[in-house]
Parts: sequence; C-alpha cells; structure tokens
Amino acid sequence: MRLIYTSKNRQIFLGMVILAAILGIYWRLKTAADPEKIDAYITLIVVAVSAFLFITEIFSLSVTAMCVPLVLTLTGVITPDEAFLGFSNENVILFASMFIIGGALFKTGVTEWIGNTVVNLTKGNERLLLAGIAVSVCCISAFLSNTGTVAVLLPVCVGIADSVGWSRKNVLLVLAMTASTGGMISLVGTPPNITVNAVLSQAGYEPFGFFEFAWIGIPLSVLGSLYLVLTRKTTPPLREATGEAVKLDNSPAMKRKRLIAVLVMVAVVVVMASSIISLHIAAALGALVCVLFGLLTEEEVVESIDWTTIFLFAGTLILADALDSTGAGRMIADTVIAGVGTNNSQFVLLTVLFLLTGILTQFMSNTAICALLAPIGLQIAAGLGADPRGALMVVGIAASSAFITPMATPPNTLVMGPGRLTMKDYIKTGLPLFVISYLITIAVVPRVWPLY
Repeated sequence: MRLIYTSKNRQIFLGMVILAAILGIYWRLKTAADPEKIDAYITLIVVAVSAFLFITEIFSLSVTAMCVPLVLTLTGVITPDEAFLGFSNENVILFASMFIIGGALFKTGVTEWIGNTVVNLTKGNERLLLAGIAVSVCCISAFLSNTGTVAVLLPVCVGIADSVGWSRKNVLLVLAMTASTGGMISLVGTPPNITVNAVLSQAGYEPFGFFEFAWIGIPLSVLGSLYLVLTRKTTPPLREATGEAVKLDNSPAMKRKRLIAVLVMVAVVVVMASSIISLHIAAALGALVCVLFGLLTEEEVVESIDWTTIFLFAGTLILADALDSTGAGRMIADTVIAGVGTNNSQFVLLTVLFLLTGILTQFMSNTAICALLAPIGLQIAAGLGADPRGALMVVGIAASSAFITPMATPPNTLVMGPGRLTMKDYIKTGLPLFVISYLITIAVVPRVWPLY
C-alpha cells in the first residue's frame, strides 16, 4: 500500500524518531555513564531538543510542551505523580482567569470603545493618533492579553488609516510594538512575567509584586512610545475621517454588561495590587463574576482561554524542578560562569542574560524561551553568589522584548499582512526599540534589584 506523505505523517515520523533517540541515548547513558549524572544528562538533552522544536515549530508549541513531562517520566527523571503538577500551579489559574476577564472586555466591546474614542479625539492629526494608540494600547495590554488587544484593535486602526488615507504601516507598527512594551508593566501583562515569578517562588525566593515590573515597564513604554511616534514619517490626510472605525452595540443591556466588565477589571487590579488575597484567587473571582452576570457563555469562556499558553506553561514548568534536582542547571551555569568569568560584574552577567534571551525570543515563543532560561538564570545567579531576582527580571523583560521579527510574538504576526510589512520594516523599527529595552534594563536592575 502506498504511503501518502503529508505534513502530519512527517510530524508523526519525526516525533517517533526524536522519542526513540532520547530513549536510546538514555539507555546508553544508563549502561555507560556515571549513574549519579544520568538524570542530569537526560534533562540537558530534553532542554536541547525542546529548544530545537520550539524554534522550528515542527510540532505545535503545546504538543512539544506536553512531551517534556512525558519524556522526563519515561526516562525516570521525575515520577509519574510529578509529571503534570504544573497544571495545579496557581499561575495556571491566574493565566486562565485573566484570559476570561479579557474575553469579557473584548466581547462587550470595551476595547473597541476605547479605540473608537481615541480615533474620534485625534481625527486629522496622524502623530496625535499614533500617540493615542500608543497610550491606550499600553494601558490595555498591561492587564490583558497582548494578542487579544491587537486582534480587537486591528480593525479599528486599519479602518481609521484607510478612511483618511494614512499609511497602515505606521499605525500597525505602533499598535504591535506598544502591545509588547505595555505588557511589561504588570505581573499579568505578559506570560514571561508570570513565568519568572513562578520559578522564583518554586525555588523559595520572594516573588515579584504585582506592579514591580513597572520599574522597567513604564519607562520602556514611555520612551518606546515616544520613539515610535516621533520617528514615524507622517503624511497629510488625503480626505476627512468619516465616523467610527467600528460600530458598537449600544443597547441598554450591552451598556450594562460593558460597565460590569470594566468594574470587574478595575476591582481585580485593585485587589491584586493591594495583596488583600492571592493573585489567582482574585482573578478567579473576577472570572466567575463575568460568567454569573452573563458577560460570557460557557462556550465563550473556553474560547477566550489561550490554551497554547496554558499547556506551554504547565508542561515546561517541570523543567525548572528537573534542572535543579538533577544538577543539570548547575552544569549549564558553571559553563556560562566559566565563559563570562568570576569577576562578579553585574554589567557582564546582565548583558549576557539579556542578549541570550532577547536574541532567542525573536525566533521562538517568549513563553517557551522564558520557561527554558529562567531556571538556568536562577542557577547562574546562585553560582555567582548573586541575588536571583535581578537576574530573572532581566530574563523576563528580555523575553518580552520581541520587536525585531514578525514571528517573535503574535501581535507582530497579526499586523504583518494588513500592514503590508516586510522583515526590513520590523528590523528597522524593532532593533532600536530592542536597544532601548536593553539600556533601560541595564540601568534599572542594579538599582532596584542589585545582584550583590
């Protein structure tokens, strides 16, 4: 019988080959290597293969993430009971709950209303419009999904650009880039922030506060927005703007739902910032209120959750424990320390961590790269006798500094087609913003979270 060669068949074949290779290497190590280091070697192999699969995306990110605990279990690195403990992590509840609250804001039209308000206030002035987009997107993405923010505001921005004859490129680049900078303002703004927090708390260190990321996020959002707005080459409008970019349902029932959604979001943020109760409990209560008041149906709740992020985070979280318990993280840390020297230079260590994470995040999921490098950064800091909070802050910020390529982050990808953007556009706009992010990080971290 003829075998039909398809992309799916290729994925299955490659998956079998990779799994067989890992198990074969494991068996070889088990019979020939130092028994005390077998688990460390296996963990390093899993990290390397995971990084390769995350970069190439031969399989979906969630499938690769789910393979991590399975392979570690099959090779005896972790026990079956430990394999999927990541799904019971409080940060998974936080992720899912914030996705639901964000879904309620999107469904009720709150984000469209904000976009339309900005559009109506800035008609006829392109630079003022870009500034309005930058401010509104930074504020929204600080608490909601970056991808969701861009997806909802994309038609608003395209509509106003087309209505007056402005360049879509200018408007959509500002939209995508400020969605990434705004996400660095709060703990829930972007997955890497929650990831580094989870690694810190798992290792027994004091986690970051809800707005602690704002030490870097706010300066970066302000300077980044100024750079993006002031360096755009504007053109006079070809015609007068006409009406709202998106029509909203302004029925009394929808207005009531819109008000409830805003109140829920504000209440959740206030409770989180005040630390009255745990972050995941506050978010879960907010999500429950959204469902009870009919802002979302049960089906829409499921659809609003980014399941790739959930599986990616929960699946790779076990790597942090494996790197620590097997000594694999220490082996990587020792290699890096040997390369950078032991002169305890904050500048050198922070630069190495930022560039390593920041360069890789341009080609793979920022959540994935953060999950892989956060525990390694923790080990490097420990090996140098440094406070790991500063090191992990650098990893988290660098992972979110995904500005230079269209595949670096979903917001960049979303605007590529509608904005008629090329790789050169991303490099030309994103590289200076990446440098700004690096300079702010290097300037702030030693003062707020000193390593020594």
